[in-house]
Amino acid sequence: MNGNIEKPAAYPSLAGRSIFITGGASGIGASLVEHFSAQGCKVAFADLAEEAGRTLADQIRARGGTAPHFIPCDLRDIDRLRDAIAEAAKVNGAIGVLCNNAGNDDRHRSEDVTAAYWDDRMAVNLRHQFFAAQAVRPQMRDAGGGSIINFGSITWMVGDPDCPAYVTAKAAVTGLTRALAREFGPERIRVNCMIPGWVMTERQMRLWLTPDGERQIAERQCLPDRVYPPDIARMALFLAADDSRMCTSQHFIVDGGWV
Repeated sequence: MNGNIEKPAAYPSLAGRSIFITGGASGIGASLVEHFSAQGCKVAFADLAEEAGRTLADQIRARGGTAPHFIPCDLRDIDRLRDAIAEAAKVNGAIGVLCNNAGNDDRHRSEDVTAAYWDDRMAVNLRHQFFAAQAVRPQMRDAGGGSIINFGSITWMVGDPDCPAYVTAKAAVTGLTRALAREFGPERIRVNCMIPGWVMTERQMRLWLTPDGERQIAERQCLPDRVYPPDIARMALFLAADDSRMCTSQHFIVDGGWV
């Protein structure tokens, strides 16, 4: 089981829509790129992992899907992020959907955190989400609206003890979402927060899915199945489509019933 389903929903309103995805080269981000491309969207995605990003774009192109446009980008460099968004709009037209997916949940203990590491975790997990939203806002406003999907995490809800800087950043994403939803709402720009549970990406399974982790999932989740990247991507499709036109300032949890 990998999270795929036999007959996923199709959203006609997404066909031809310009989508920008951060952190799209692997994990949840790669699934977002694949799912939006399958809907006939014009997808641009940015990632620091250049080889993986180009490989994903080539694979989707080889399968006959709508070819996504990959842009190498370190999202800690805000000027480069702005340039990437401008490039995406030039290639695909005004951005109608922003998926602020990129993040990094490296484990750390409080006693080991330096000021530099703390600032880097905020830059990797929080700061770029605001500046990406800031950059796409004029495009969405001029087009009559759009959808911004910020990515949080259930870690702040359950208080995970092994990554306090990451937990702090992801908690802040919820606050950012509500503030931007209120400010951008009069322009018909919807801002929502996706909150994934423990998603079985290759990285998660390689680094942290130990027998203890398996037991924790069995004890905490309501559903016995595992959460996979396509489970997150399908919720993002709904939040991007016109079907969710009156959904904003909310968080949408996809965690198998963990919290």
